[in-house]
Amino acid sequence: MKKHLLLLAMMFATVAASAQDKKFSVYGVGFYNQENLFDTCHDEGKNDYEFLPTGTYKWNGLKYTNKLRNMARVLSEMGTDVLPGVGCAVIGLSEVENAKCLTDLCDQPPLKERNMQFVHIEGPDQRGVDCALLYNPALFTVRDVKLVPYVYELQEDIEKERATRGFLTVSGTLAGEHVTIVVCHWPSRFSGSYYRELGGKQVRVVKDSLLRDDPNGKVFVMGDMNDDPHSKSMYEALGAKENIDKIKADEMYNPFYNILKQGTGTLQYDGSWNLFDQIVMTPNAINQKNKKDYSSLKYWKSQVFRRDYLFQDEGKYKGSPKRTTAGGVWLDGFSDHLPVVVYLVKEQK
Repeated sequence: MKKHLLLLAMMFATVAASAQDKKFSVYGVGFYNQENLFDTCHDEGKNDYEFLPTGTYKWNGLKYTNKLRNMARVLSEMGTDVLPGVGCAVIGLSEVENAKCLTDLCDQPPLKERNMQFVHIEGPDQRGVDCALLYNPALFTVRDVKLVPYVYELQEDIEKERATRGFLTVSGTLAGEHVTIVVCHWPSRFSGSYYRELGGKQVRVVKDSLLRDDPNGKVFVMGDMNDDPHSKSMYEALGAKENIDKIKADEMYNPFYNILKQGTGTLQYDGSWNLFDQIVMTPNAINQKNKKDYSSLKYWKSQVFRRDYLFQDEGKYKGSPKRTTAGGVWLDGFSDHLPVVVYLVKEQK
């Protein structure tokens, strides 16, 4: 009985407003690029040969098992700075090969203890990597799931059949409210900016459609955008802006714009930080003009999730995220990206 009561107490972190003695529930929403979470078997029709026992990475059962353990450790700790013992209610993922990997991931003890579940739809990416969503069913209930395809506009691209990741769109209930999460992994830096701008425009259409169906529904777009918050794909195409008091009805709020401006990022390139991993939200999820109305679910704060073990502690790349493999050497690390989290607050009635 005591254990049951403890679990209930931990399920909602509360903060008290001393002047009015109000209580609030806090919810974590996260995203984490898994950097090549592949199993050891070939998926027909996919170019996953590097991640086979005979492939470039010599990807075997030991490496796969360690990868699962490492990723589960991070995922279970995300959000615990504010919500100890509870963590995030939902976490978007990118670079996951298939449902088997997600099943194996959720079977890891730190995630299994919370009964973490997943949402996944097999996508068309030629390398076989997809987006997914982990969720705690005690905090988030799934209503509807669909994979909105990324559509090429140029005829030469259509003819090349350059299939890439779509936008995993998951509608559900969080804190008694309708929330939709769109998980993205936009085209790589090897593609020109145009292709990520196209992704931003298409996700904006998805967001607008969701709000037309339910103006009160809150929409969160998250993912590895392969662009920084100030890039055209994010700032102009998606319309994700940094000034919380100037967000227009057709735009979104991006709390990670100013985080990068302060020098914090989620991945390094040539010794400099980028912040490709972002979570942005519709205006109905924020308080503007210093308003403190938390009668419905609202944004509180955001973070790039950092732990010492996530970083290289020696060598040429000291201080950068510790990868699973680098330069052909297995490091038994985590990811080349750091996770991100936003915290939402709602007043308890």
